[in-house]
Amino acid sequence: MQLDDLKLTILEKLYRAGIIGERHTTIESAVRGLPRHLKGDAMKAVKDLIKEGLIVPKPTSYGMQISLNPNKVKQIRALIGDFSN
Repeated sequence: MQLDDLKLTILEKLYRAGIIGERHTTIESAVRGLPRHLKGDAMKAVKDLIKEGLIVPKPTSYGMQISLNPNKVKQIRALIGDFSN
């Protein structure tokens, strides 16, 4: 699976923050800190990651939340490791 740098940056940010499984955050928080001109692309990247199954959506009464798929943490760790090196 070939992911671009933006998707890998989002995955790495969520992984380092421990946003896995039952711990979740808003999509806006996941893309916080990225350059302004990339916000739209980052939102699209999150939606693509949801479709790929690496991120799990969690609808709540106060909005959509996301977290890393706990069943794919090994795969995510491998992707991030390749990206970081």
